[in-house]
Amino acid sequence: MIEGLANATIWSEDLTKKLLPFYRDTVGLPVAHDTPEFVVLGTDPNGPSLCLGTHSAVHGDNSDPARHMVGLRTNDVHADHERLKSNGVTFIDTPTDFGGVIVATLKDPEGNLIQLIQFQQ
Repeated sequence: MIEGLANATIWSEDLTKKLLPFYRDTVGLPVAHDTPEFVVLGTDPNGPSLCLGTHSAVHGDNSDPARHMVGLRTNDVHADHERLKSNGVTFIDTPTDFGGVIVATLKDPEGNLIQLIQFQQ
């Protein structure tokens, strides 16, 4: 029986050039597993994780960034938006309340769209 999401992977021509430093150092996601061509980010082995990988079929930046979006859960979307913006991260949408969930959308260094998501209690 399928139980839910295990991970989402963002493929790159070379994950070490832009993506790994961005997600590890700028965004602040911890590295759970690290090999030269595949990295797993996150701390909960039973929860969803974000993976980054080098893939021979990927070349350059994402030419269709709206096709897939990865959502990163946060407990303070406004603070994370300000922190990342002050570190030069490009946002295409500021924190917006969609009735119980606040979402802000940013671009990673290869043009992939990433959403910061805060679920309100």
